[in-house]
Amino acid sequence: MAKYKLEYLWLDGYEPVANLRGKTQVKEFDGFPKLEQLPMWGFDGSSTRQAEGHNSDCMLKPVAVYPDSTKKNGALVMCEVMMPDGKTPHPSNGRATILDDPDTWFGFEQEYFLYKNGAPLGFPAGGGFPPPQGKYYTGVGYDNVGDIAREIVDTHLDLCLDAGINHEGINSEVAKGQWEFQIFGKGSKTAADQMWVARYLMMRLCEKYQVTVNWHCKPLGTDVDWNGSGMHTNFSTKHMRESGGKEYFERLMAAFDKHKNEHIAVYGPDNHMRLTGLHETQSIDKFNYGIANRGASVRVPHSFVNASYKGYLEDRRPNSQGDPYKIAGRILQTIATVPK
Repeated sequence: MAKYKLEYLWLDGYEPVANLRGKTQVKEFDGFPKLEQLPMWGFDGSSTRQAEGHNSDCMLKPVAVYPDSTKKNGALVMCEVMMPDGKTPHPSNGRATILDDPDTWFGFEQEYFLYKNGAPLGFPAGGGFPPPQGKYYTGVGYDNVGDIAREIVDTHLDLCLDAGINHEGINSEVAKGQWEFQIFGKGSKTAADQMWVARYLMMRLCEKYQVTVNWHCKPLGTDVDWNGSGMHTNFSTKHMRESGGKEYFERLMAAFDKHKNEHIAVYGPDNHMRLTGLHETQSIDKFNYGIANRGASVRVPHSFVNASYKGYLEDRRPNSQGDPYKIAGRILQTIATVPK
C-alpha cells in the first residue's frame, strides 16, 4: 500500500466566472487509484459562495482522475459539486446538466496573457506599451517572447502530457505576453474536464514565477489596438465526419444563426469587448461563416469543403474565460435541433 496525495479540484459559485478551487487529502491504495475507488469529500461551501454559513456542507464527487507528476504519488481529481445528500447536483454544477456525446469531438484553443507586476510579460516597466503587434505571433527570441514565458509554457505542456491530458500544442499569440494551448477530447465532459485541469496546472505552475494567468477576453481594454483572447472551439460529430454534405452543413449553420444569442450567453463574460468586428472577430450581434475566414463567427476549413463538407468546424466566438462545459453543451444542444 502506498499513500497517495489526492488533490480534489472543483468550480466555485462565483459569477459570472467560476474560480478553480483545490484541496488535498491522503489515502492509501495498492496502485494509482481508479475513479471508482475515490471517495466523495465534503467542503465548506460558505467560503466558496456555494452555501450559507448556517448550513455550509457541500460534497465533491470525483468525475476524472489524472496523475500529477509534480508530486510523489500525486493525483489530480476533477470533481462535480453536489448537495449534502451527495446525489443532487449543486446549482453551480454546470457539468451535471449538459448534453454529452462521446462521438462528438472537441478541440479548445485556449488563449491567455501572462501578467507580472500588473502588466503582460514584456511590457515596459513603469507603464506604456511595447512595439505594436506583428512579430509576436509564433515569435522567437527575447524581444518577442521574453525570458520566462517559454519555460512556463513548455513546462505546462510536459505536466499536461504526464497527466494524460490531450494537450496538442502551444504557440505565442498576436499580442505581447499572450499565449495559447490546445486541448482535444472526445465528448463534451471529457474535453471540458481536461481543459479545466489544464487551466489549473497552468495557474499552479505560475505561482513559483510570481506570474498571474490573466484569462480575461480583453485585459488591455478596447481603446488600444491589441488583440483579445478567445477559446476557439473546434467540433466534429460522427455524422459530420462520416456523412456531412453541403445541405446538412447549411442547415447546421442556419441553426447556429437562429440560436446565436443563446450561444453568446454562455460563451464567456464581457464578450462585447472582444467581438467587435475587429482583431479577427465578427461583431457580437451578427452570425456568419466563411472558408478560412478568421473574422467569421464560424471558420470553415478548406479541408472540410474539399472533403465534401465533412470533418470539423471552428466556432470562433467563445472567449478565454468561457466555461468549456457550457460551451460544448450549448454546441451539442444546437446540433441536436438539426435533422440529418
